[in-house]
Amino acid sequence: MTDLAPPPAITYRDARTIDGPALSAMARRSFTETFGTLYRQSDLAAFLDEAFGANGLPSQLSDPDFAVRLALEGDKIIGFVKMGPVTFPGEWRPDAIELYQFYILGPWQGQGVAQTLMDWALEHSRAHGAKEIILSVYVDNHRAHRFYERYGFRDIGRYAFRVGETVDDDNLMRLVL
Repeated sequence: MTDLAPPPAITYRDARTIDGPALSAMARRSFTETFGTLYRQSDLAAFLDEAFGANGLPSQLSDPDFAVRLALEGDKIIGFVKMGPVTFPGEWRPDAIELYQFYILGPWQGQGVAQTLMDWALEHSRAHGAKEIILSVYVDNHRAHRFYERYGFRDIGRYAFRVGETVDDDNLMRLVL
């Protein structure tokens, strides 16, 4: 009989510039697993390159306007949340912050990772003087809607989210802190 080592504990830390390639790979995997069947391959590839290529998420790790918190099992990134200035069209309060991306790989969903990352996002927002958090979520991502609603986020409108040439309907949601 062999002794099986327990899985490594999940740890959390702020992302560093050196995490760029691994974080990009994880984000691409998570988005593709969740939404990949909704898009033509060319649209998906264009979106992944724009959002997670060298000029996307990895470049924001050294930008002081953005904060990214990682969830890791051992040295493997299994989830992250990214916060920064609001970029949605329209007029927003100067003390608003945007929750850009909130991704957890499938095997770790339902394991408390999302709650820990959301707790950090709320704490980060308050510590930086934010009075509200704005985010968008795909209209048919019911699991995400339920998660955000449990924290008090409410729908405030629609947003056209572009994936390549495809335009999806997203719900804009707001949480007043």
